[in-house]
Amino acid sequence: MIRVPSPAKLNLFLHITGRRDDGYHELQTIFQLIDLNDWLEFTQTDDLQISIDGLNSVDLEQNLIYKATQILKPYAQKITGLSIRVEKNIPMGAGLGGGSSNAATTLIVVNQLWQCGLSIEQLAELGVKLGADVPIFVYGRNAWAEGIGEHLTFIDLEQKKYIVLKPDCFISTQLLFSQKTLTRNTKTSTFCAYQLTPFNFGNNFEPLARSLYPEVNEAMQYLDQFGIAKLTGTGACVFTEVTSDMNIDEILAHSPCKAYLVNGLNESPVHHFKVI
Repeated sequence: MIRVPSPAKLNLFLHITGRRDDGYHELQTIFQLIDLNDWLEFTQTDDLQISIDGLNSVDLEQNLIYKATQILKPYAQKITGLSIRVEKNIPMGAGLGGGSSNAATTLIVVNQLWQCGLSIEQLAELGVKLGADVPIFVYGRNAWAEGIGEHLTFIDLEQKKYIVLKPDCFISTQLLFSQKTLTRNTKTSTFCAYQLTPFNFGNNFEPLARSLYPEVNEAMQYLDQFGIAKLTGTGACVFTEVTSDMNIDEILAHSPCKAYLVNGLNESPVHHFKVI
C-alpha cells in the first residue's frame, strides 16, 4: 500500500479578463499551494478493477480519480487493478482544488505504478482534459496562471500562514458564471503589479458569492475584522493572511464556521514521494 498526500490551493486573487468564442472565460490568478492535504492510498490488485473508497457521494465514472486512471490506460506497460482509499480533509466545493489535486496525485502515482513513462509535462497536458486546475497540482509549484488557468508561469512566493474559513454551504460555479452582473472584462495585469499592490487584486466572484450565499458574507465579515478577507476560486472558502498582531487561537475558536490554520508551500509534497 502506498500513501501519498494531495494538497489544496488558494487563489490569492481571481480576475476574469474576457470570454472566448467557445464559451470559456479567460482569467488571471495566482495559485498558492497550502499544507491542507487529502491522503490517497493505492493498493495494487490482480482483478484489474478500479475501486475507490472514501468518496461514496460521487459516482465512480464521474470521479476525477477514476478518470485519471482511465486517461493513463493507453500508455500503460503494466496495468493492474487498483484499490484507492481517500482520506478527505479538504472540504468539497470549497474552491481549494481538492478534486483537481486528487486527480493530479493519481496521475503522478499511477504513471509510476503502471510504468507509463510519461513526463511531468505530458501528465500536465493530460490533466487539462480533467480540469483546468489539474496541471498546477501535477507540476506542484506556485504559479501565475492565465488562459483558462492552464498557462502557468512558476513563481516564488513568500511562505505565509493563512486562516481559512469554510462556510456551511455549497457554491454552484455554474450559478456564479450565469449571473449577468459578473465582471468579465477586468484589465489584464502582471505579477510585478501584484507584488507592488497585492491588496488591489480581488476575486470577481466575491460580490456575487456574498449576495447569493449569506454564509459566505458572514464568514467574510468575520475575517474582515482582523485582516483583508478574500474568496478563493469559485468555492465557498474565504481566507486572510496571518499577521503578527493576530490572536490566531481566538480567531479560530470564535469562527462562525469550520476554520483552518494553514501554511503556504513552495512545492507540493507529492513530489517527495517515490512510489516504486
